[in-house]
Amino acid sequence: MSRRNVTEELLEFIEQSPSAFHVIDNMKTELAEAGYRELTEAEPWTLEAGGKYYVTRNESSLIAWQIPDRENWQEYRGFHIAAAHSDSPSFLIKEHPEMSTEKSYIRLNTEKYGGMILSTWLDRPLSVAGRVIVEQDGQMESRLINVDRDLLVIPSMAIHMERKLNQGYEYNPQTDMLPIYADQTGEGSFHEVIAEAADLTGADRILSQELYLYVREFGRIIGHEGEWILSPRLDDAQCVFGLLQGLIQSKPNQYIDVTAVFHNEEVGSSTRQGADSTFLEDVLLWISEAAGEEMGAYRRKLSGSFLLSADNAHALHPNHPEKADPTNRPVLNGGIVLKYHGGQKYTTDAVTGARVKMWCEEAGVPYQTYHNRSDLLGGSTLGNISTSHVSVPSADIGLAQLAMHSAVETAGSRDIRYLIALIKQFYGE
Repeated sequence: MSRRNVTEELLEFIEQSPSAFHVIDNMKTELAEAGYRELTEAEPWTLEAGGKYYVTRNESSLIAWQIPDRENWQEYRGFHIAAAHSDSPSFLIKEHPEMSTEKSYIRLNTEKYGGMILSTWLDRPLSVAGRVIVEQDGQMESRLINVDRDLLVIPSMAIHMERKLNQGYEYNPQTDMLPIYADQTGEGSFHEVIAEAADLTGADRILSQELYLYVREFGRIIGHEGEWILSPRLDDAQCVFGLLQGLIQSKPNQYIDVTAVFHNEEVGSSTRQGADSTFLEDVLLWISEAAGEEMGAYRRKLSGSFLLSADNAHALHPNHPEKADPTNRPVLNGGIVLKYHGGQKYTTDAVTGARVKMWCEEAGVPYQTYHNRSDLLGGSTLGNISTSHVSVPSADIGLAQLAMHSAVETAGSRDIRYLIALIKQFYGE
């Protein structure tokens, strides 16, 4: 697969994934096409040698795995797990969202989901995606929706009205960041628009909603020679795509290969579908149960397992190189970023870092290292949260990007190929 083709496939995946629910739905489609079979948490599992499976939780998290292709697959050595997250910072649309202003505009009432750079959401075409729960023949039914047109905008104030806009103005999410939906003369409510997107005859059948704003910017390849990509939701759809492709393209070996994509990382992971839930542990236990193992055997298999937590990393900024650590300065297209932190916000240690470097070398891909500046706080991710439930050796990795948590972010066009190659090596060992 050429560099441009895999990059274009990544951008198409992101475009088709305007919410965490759509990320998981698109993963399901690709997994099914690759021969993966869906299981449920409510039924016992019967697994076969060479089998490929996945299970979802709350439509927004997914765990997929493949079984070694040999008759005595129950003698697998352990689990090779790669994890990422399905969500990105956005704005959640509140219940009863319509707000009238001076009998002139209708705004939508929203609240922040995650920590975004607020100003980057201003003056861009926006729309709405997520899911609604509807009544169908006396039963509840979930439907994904995407209002696939330019629908909303959050307008800036004019510089003439607020001279501090370029001098550290502090945006208020309740007053400055509400999108306008229509003027007062518009016919039809917002929920009627949602009902139409859900293929309903009336809004009265909508029981509940989880709807988010998304940026109607479409990913593109930029730079003098196409060196970079500019796209919404690179954090963390880029890693989701890389893990998914690595799994689909790899062949089962001695380990059970697992790809886990969790929701709600951007708000702390402490939900039943987040990394701080029992989801991963539950799935691994059910796999072990299907293999006929007792708890002691399962625990021993964990000792021979490994977790790669994949979430994008901060690149050296061209206008602010002073914000980077003096000696650990990842760059776009520099390859896999190994992330370290003295306070264990990242789980990489000497042993796990060395193991990832060896996998990179075996896969023929470059790698680089990241530490925060010692006087700056960094973010956190999935690794240490997941290993608090499943105690396995772990390393945190990512791909370098600029403008993390902006409405539109920048990354290297070659790096996605490196991630896929690493994941294939990791699973194929």
